[in-house]
Amino acid sequence: MKSVHDRIAAAVDRLFEEEVQFLETLVRFKSLRNEETAAQDFIATGLRERGYAVDRLRTDAALIGKHPAFSPATVDYAESWNVVGRKAGSGGGRSLAFNSHVDVVPAGSDRRWTVPPFEPARDGDWLYGRGAGDMKAGLVASIFALDAIAAAGLSLRGDVQVQSVVEEEITGNGAATLFAAGFTADAVVSPEPTDEQLVRANAGVIKFRLETRGRPAHPREPESGQSAIDLMIRLIGHLRTLERKWTDEREGKRWFGDLANPVALTIGTINGGDWIASIPSDCVAEGRIGFYPGEDPQVRAAEVEAYLRHIQTEDRTLSGEGLVRLTWVGVMHAGYELAEDGEAEKTLRAAHAATHAGTALPSYVMACYLDAAVFSVHGNIPSLVYGPIAENIHGIDERVSLSSLKRVTQTLALFAADWCGLEEA
Repeated sequence: MKSVHDRIAAAVDRLFEEEVQFLETLVRFKSLRNEETAAQDFIATGLRERGYAVDRLRTDAALIGKHPAFSPATVDYAESWNVVGRKAGSGGGRSLAFNSHVDVVPAGSDRRWTVPPFEPARDGDWLYGRGAGDMKAGLVASIFALDAIAAAGLSLRGDVQVQSVVEEEITGNGAATLFAAGFTADAVVSPEPTDEQLVRANAGVIKFRLETRGRPAHPREPESGQSAIDLMIRLIGHLRTLERKWTDEREGKRWFGDLANPVALTIGTINGGDWIASIPSDCVAEGRIGFYPGEDPQVRAAEVEAYLRHIQTEDRTLSGEGLVRLTWVGVMHAGYELAEDGEAEKTLRAAHAATHAGTALPSYVMACYLDAAVFSVHGNIPSLVYGPIAENIHGIDERVSLSSLKRVTQTLALFAADWCGLEEA
């Protein structure tokens, strides 16, 4: 008789073409912020067809500023839906939640893509499309990992959840909503695109909006005006000094000391001016900056505010009243470190080795926000971030490796089997 692991691996292989087609369908949904409903309906339907009890929870704006897991937001959450599929185990096993986000970032200029970003295309080992890697492949892998266990004639002793959340790319409030509503487990696995590595630690992140106010004028008398765009460029230059200061703090920070820039001040959007032949009146830029695990995001936000006040004192160009405005508009959350050699990690290491011919599971640091931090920081729940090989995430021609997706699906299935416990169906 085949071993349990061999039965699961064979089931993953049998179901894989169906898995890829499911992923292709999911990629076709243009699930940008506040446009995720159709994708979530597709996921909810798929989970119901598989026998899951399905909950739909609106992202909870009422808890912003009241619950520490929530971050500032400036949009209406009326159509911001999170989906959870729950399936009870037979009893006696540990519980597990797979947490993934279905929201994606904008594709940028469609004409720069080899294929349209929301029309998935296979090319050899690669599947192209916005969100294919970050992180619809991981979401699909978690669903089909559990499908493979059932297809192998097995069932889990522990309860399982498949969580499909929104808002990961901006606030983390989708995952925070589920956490606050009690959707927790003995372990959380988030199959982000990590190139089949385990995330040992992630950075805390705060996101902001900066506004500069200039004096509009006609170009015949430019000296009478002041360009809001020039003010913004000057302001960002000053913030680079703060970035270098925070980056230098990496010395002595475990896991972060070897990173060239664990802080990564990023100005993601900028918009300014009203007319091609006018001195710009206003300019708005949005961005993010990181910090280290164990630090309070509110304290770091206060440091940024104090630094801006200092800049306006020292730089007379920016010192006029109302010339600079700061607003917190996105994730404001701490990072985390995964304690070494916990039971969940040992289980994942064994599953990875079984799929990778005995190869040890590598780990690394991801200096960005991850929804896993919500469960780790606020619930002290072991949260493992591990997923497929992907390239160009947040970039042009995003793609995910299909062979890696199959390996990750098998690894997640073996992890669930060993973590939750098995019996014959």
